[in-house]
Amino acid sequence: MIGEAQRSDIEREHANLLAIDTHLDRLVKRIELLSYVNPLNIEKEKQRFFASKYNEEPQFRYPKLKFDPYKLHRLFFSKRLDVIPDERIRKLYQDIIYYYSNMVQCIETIGQGKDFYYNSLRVYGSPTERDVQNAKFILHFADEHVSNTMEKRFTADEAKVYFQDFAKQYDFPLNIKFSTHIAADAMVSNISRTLLIKKNAKFSSNELLTLANHEIGVHLVTTFNGLMQPLKIFSNGFPKNVETQEGLAVFSEYMSGALTLKRLKELAYRVLASDSLIKGYNFSDTFDLIHNQYKLNRHEAFAITLRAHRGGGFTKDRLYLSGLQKIYKRYLREESMDELMTGKVTLEHEKDIKHLFNMGLARKITHINFAYAQNLNKNKTLDFILNNLK
Repeated sequence: MIGEAQRSDIEREHANLLAIDTHLDRLVKRIELLSYVNPLNIEKEKQRFFASKYNEEPQFRYPKLKFDPYKLHRLFFSKRLDVIPDERIRKLYQDIIYYYSNMVQCIETIGQGKDFYYNSLRVYGSPTERDVQNAKFILHFADEHVSNTMEKRFTADEAKVYFQDFAKQYDFPLNIKFSTHIAADAMVSNISRTLLIKKNAKFSSNELLTLANHEIGVHLVTTFNGLMQPLKIFSNGFPKNVETQEGLAVFSEYMSGALTLKRLKELAYRVLASDSLIKGYNFSDTFDLIHNQYKLNRHEAFAITLRAHRGGGFTKDRLYLSGLQKIYKRYLREESMDELMTGKVTLEHEKDIKHLFNMGLARKITHINFAYAQNLNKNKTLDFILNNLK
């Protein structure tokens, strides 16, 4: 945390801003979208879908809301932003309130079909034609030889031990919990600062390396770096921060030598699954596209389809590939990633971050991503692909 003397100086000079920031922090802690959008009955509906020969649409159930959406909206928009004297910071907080309000609308319409899908579009957007062409470009490459590092032979308990060992290089606490209600095999809950591992999942050694560098090396690092900042928005998230955060996380996979063509293809499939929503595809249609047309095995095809269709149409996954592309270009320009690791921030708000630094409202990072220190990627195909994305 920042020193008490520094905090006192900041509190005196920016009292109104800090009061608004602190109140927003209390509100935002209620609205972690991923804790609501992951279905409660994934395995049951997966078996039913397979038994129907991929014809019956899954009927997913979702967690109940733990807040009053209308009351939360009202509290967000009750903020007197005009008391923030700095115009740039005032505009940033205005964007933040709109972003969080859109997130509330997403959560309150989960499971309500098109209502959720349209709210999701406002937060995450939809794939561009360029995104789709990049995805198809990646999928043109022939599959590589599968090494023994890809064999799924580690249990969730063994994965927990691996992640605990990986996290020893950091001086922040690693809280790990098992879950049956997440779409991924592992993910970070930003609000609870917890690494969630899917119970009963199996992992390959490559997946463990991938998840460690992705979830701990970036998502938890930016969580704890954000907590060290004077403003809570660094830990809660700037507007539309997913593309930058996931781009940093997948780039961490690349730099650590964990990224494979198979993984890159997975991100490409996610773009096509998100694009299928725009075309009006239902769950079965998207599954058919990924499984029958692109020949991905049915378990992986189901997982990708689920991620796109959960809630009623969720386009978040389209941002991993475009995020990686933007961060990789930054790497080629030899630009530092440090400012992007200060919290859940975005490339689009980099000037705002610099401005906050100049105002004494941002601090240099405490925790680094160790993978960024040296490029361990040996796969020339990946380099060719990343250098030729449009």
